[in-house]
Amino acid sequence: MKKFQNVLLASDYDGTLYDENGEITPQVRQAIGYFIQNGGRFTVSTGRTQHGFHAYDSSYINAPVLLANGAMAYDYATGKIVFERPLGTEIIPVIRAVRKTFPDTSVEFFPHEGGYILHDSPTSQEHFQVLQMPVSVIEKPEDADPPWAKVMFFSPAESSAIQRFLTERFPWVKYLPTTGRYVEMLQQGVDKGAGLFALADALGIAHQDCYAVGDGENDVHMIRAAAIGFVPANGSEMAKQAADRIVRPNTDGTVAHVIEILDEIYSS
Repeated sequence: MKKFQNVLLASDYDGTLYDENGEITPQVRQAIGYFIQNGGRFTVSTGRTQHGFHAYDSSYINAPVLLANGAMAYDYATGKIVFERPLGTEIIPVIRAVRKTFPDTSVEFFPHEGGYILHDSPTSQEHFQVLQMPVSVIEKPEDADPPWAKVMFFSPAESSAIQRFLTERFPWVKYLPTTGRYVEMLQQGVDKGAGLFALADALGIAHQDCYAVGDGENDVHMIRAAAIGFVPANGSEMAKQAADRIVRPNTDGTVAHVIEILDEIYSS
């Protein structure tokens, strides 16, 4: 049996897999190639959705990609959804309440294809342009065809007030805490850690052979769930507090360092 047979390694994309120039360096590609050649399954775990993730390349990804912060796994090699836990119309009353209380807030919907914006804004338009996704502006939440991998609120001001509102009025709603202007809502029970294990189950990989690396607040559940959770030295403080191991920064081959450590573990 190959050294990394039935071992799964998931890496956050933005700020972890790529370097300061937005590139996956030859050093990292070589390390991932070594991991795959020796039986490992490597994938990306990202907040992006199916049509917003454009970095799939079979030369360095050989497992379905975890999308929308764990709400979905999509196999780009076969064009099939492995699993999904989307939001549906049950979230519409929450959207209406947020818009009534914070009327300047824009709402972004992420279905299987394209996207929708309720209460259009230049920032939301720019967001979909960056993701290279077509978008339609709608007048009411019912105009957005469900299901949605995620729904995001964009506040022109800092979003803490929306987060407090959700916690107080809708404690059952799952959202990702943030210090930015976006608030991301997901289905209950969805996070990158749950997604990591759901993907492992689909691939027949034991949870104790799942490893993960990420730099941000949305990676914390995945870092904690993994057998060893790795965080780059230039990751967020919240992520580093959850880490089992701190590794080289993404400016110096974070994922390559992780694979060096796994090589030692699976050589013993």
